[in-house]
Amino acid sequence: MTTDIPPAPVPPFRTERLILRDFREDDFDDIHAYAVDPDVVRYMDWGPNTPEVTREYLGRALAGQAERPPHAVNVAVELAAEGRVIGSMRLEVKDAANRTADIGYSIHRPYWGQGLVAEGARRLLAIAFEDMKLHRVWATCDARNRGSWRVMEKLGMRREGVLKKANLRRDGWQDTLLYAVLAEEWAGLPNG
Repeated sequence: MTTDIPPAPVPPFRTERLILRDFREDDFDDIHAYAVDPDVVRYMDWGPNTPEVTREYLGRALAGQAERPPHAVNVAVELAAEGRVIGSMRLEVKDAANRTADIGYSIHRPYWGQGLVAEGARRLLAIAFEDMKLHRVWATCDARNRGSWRVMEKLGMRREGVLKKANLRRDGWQDTLLYAVLAEEWAGLPNG
């Protein structure tokens, strides 16, 4: 049995409306605009950010790009029509032996409800299954985050379970939903 996973391709990646690309120093204002928004970070384990925390995040993202881990994609989400960063997405192999990765995303509130997260995440799932030859991709979210779990369902991910009071957040214990999609399921989807 081999666990050799092809490396992730190097950004940028285009979709109909998005450019998933490397972070740049001049992205600070765009990143901070969504990272400081209490509605954006309500169900996250980070934020709202101070300017210092956003600078640290951007510094880590830039350093990570320089190292270019072969089994991770961490990208700024640029709305092509506006030329500005509206969020971030990542895909990261968590278990190479079992060819499994997780996916995550956040997007600025004015861009919610437009299908942009699903559009970008669909592109990352294509990378996971077609380029990296992964077996399974999973994601989690706070059970109250209807927008996030609806994106996962739109992508063809299935709910595998509820982890009761799995994480302590700023407003108490959080129930966490677990979603996943297998390579064979992805291949049978219209978007796969």
